[in-house]
Amino acid sequence: MSDAVDRSAEAAEVRAFWQRLGLPGLIDVHTHFMPQNVLDKVWAYFDAAGPLVDRPWPITYRLAEDQRVQCLRDFGVRAFTAMLYPHKAGMAAWLNAWAAGFAARTPDCLHTATFFPEPGAPAYVARAIEDGARVFKAHVQVGGYDPTDRLLDEVWGLLAETGTPVVTHCGSGPVPGKYTGAGPIGEVLARHPRLAVVVAHLGLPEYTDFLDLAERYPHVRLDTTIAFTDFVERDTPFPPAELPRLVGLQDRVLLGSDFPSIPYRYVHQLEALDRLGLGEEWLRAVCHDNAARLFGLADR
Repeated sequence: MSDAVDRSAEAAEVRAFWQRLGLPGLIDVHTHFMPQNVLDKVWAYFDAAGPLVDRPWPITYRLAEDQRVQCLRDFGVRAFTAMLYPHKAGMAAWLNAWAAGFAARTPDCLHTATFFPEPGAPAYVARAIEDGARVFKAHVQVGGYDPTDRLLDEVWGLLAETGTPVVTHCGSGPVPGKYTGAGPIGEVLARHPRLAVVVAHLGLPEYTDFLDLAERYPHVRLDTTIAFTDFVERDTPFPPAELPRLVGLQDRVLLGSDFPSIPYRYVHQLEALDRLGLGEEWLRAVCHDNAARLFGLADR
């Protein structure tokens, strides 16, 4: 069976999932698009099972950019992101320029931007917001930086003031970093309690700590990226006793996938959420309605 046929069959499965829920499609807040030379390095890192991956991680959707965009459209993902992130100073403004161009030619992509703790960060973040950025990505683990760094204080303040969400990889999965865990980002939230942090991967493996933060700060959200999948549950399972808290936070959990760099089919993320047994109302909120409200997308 060809890859094209496989993708067509999977698209039918994904569409059947959201159609069963009566949704107009999916909104995925955690997908990756970036300059090809950067993506090639990211994929090479995954292929080598680098230290921050720490296990074999085959990439299921190793496709050209236009094919990846079409794949999401075929799945019925009506809005997605271009999560990109610098690992050193001097990269973020260049990445933001690329992301602005990508968003301009890809209208279903939520214009995404990023930053790094460096003297020019407040200026280029403000410029990105002025240019239409609707969501930011902060990768504390890959960047290896302290989110409480005073070079970022004005950046967090700008994002809080404008209500611009920032998807933040601040949990310690798959391996801990110097500044991962709920403590450092919790200090940022104490300074900027209105900051719309979206905790990537539900904060795995510190699920409980990040649920605590979400309950403490009403603007904190959680994304589902790779959580509950067989790939993650094997080593860092979500505590079953915490499932009622996810129901309590129903309006602040968002679908994320990590597409295209995932080691399983996209539909498996949806199946993993479904088998939690939290109900169709919860699934509708998580897979579409919460993000539609956050980003002001048309109601269904």
